Amino acid sequence: MALGRTAARCWLRSGSFLESRFFCEAPRMKSGCRRQLSSGHGGKWRGEVFEKSRIFRRGFTFSTLSYLGYNAYLVISQSAMVHADVKDDEVIDQADYLYRSGETEKLYQLLIEYKNSENGQLLWRLARALHDLAQLSHISTEKKRQLAYEALDYAKKALEKDAACYCVHKWYAISLSDVGDYEGINKKIASAFVIKEHFQKAIDLNPKDATSLHLMGIWCYTFADMPWYQRNIAAVLFSTPPSSTYEEALRYFQKAENVEPNFYSKNLLFLGKTYMKLNNKKMALLWLTKAKDRLPHTEEDKQVQKEALGLLNSI
Repeated sequence: MALGRTAARCWLRSGSFLESRFFCEAPRMKSGCRRQLSSGHGGKWRGEVFEKSRIFRRGFTFSTLSYLGYNAYLVISQSAMVHADVKDDEVIDQADYLYRSGETEKLYQLLIEYKNSENGQLLWRLARALHDLAQLSHISTEKKRQLAYEALDYAKKALEKDAACYCVHKWYAISLSDVGDYEGINKKIASAFVIKEHFQKAIDLNPKDATSLHLMGIWCYTFADMPWYQRNIAAVLFSTPPSSTYEEALRYFQKAENVEPNFYSKNLLFLGKTYMKLNNKKMALLWLTKAKDRLPHTEEDKQVQKEALGLLNSI
């Protein structure tokens, strides 16, 4: 009966990729990528149990009592696994509620208790919580650096545990990019292709995730807007250095907005900035005004609003 309830909950959750607001970096990210009871660590565990059962029965002649006792052990062990799954689900539900509520520090305190978890769904959420914690204004520069490296460690572990989850790839790429900010321009450029690869993987796994599309747009905008000296560094590091265009960046920002209109203030801002780069004043005014007028919910939203106003005054 417990297994039935758990399976039902997983099925219900898998029916929608979208949550309130999320990910990353930037916006309040989506959750998604729920773990299934039939796969991952649980599936491996069950295989090991049944293999041990087969060997055990072949090697010995059980008495009826011994046989029933061993099967009782299997039932109890499987029940413990199911209850562990239920507990993880409950923690994930709590984490997603705190994330949607903007309770960054409470979210961190909840998830850090599961830093040794083998559940990729908990681990990528912990990476996200560390990223978001580093964005808070009262966090020192040294602490921000520490949090960035910790987030990357957990994102790597999540990737090892659940590479079929788009959120895992997204947060691995974000965490890798964050660490690059502390390792100099050479290493940041050197990791550019890996970052793009994981953003693309996230998009392939869930083409309707607005944040992944937005982040790919940021990647394209960054390399389209790269200063000449960084281009020279890229040319030294790669025979074919990473590059893009404002037109390509614009396509991703537009796709993100089409998937989920007004989902993120920064996407509105970058639509305006990209149109400015393309000398389309009318469209730049439209999107920068949307960014300025959007009701701010986070510190980042307020920064976006301020930047949008400054750009509008400069046009």
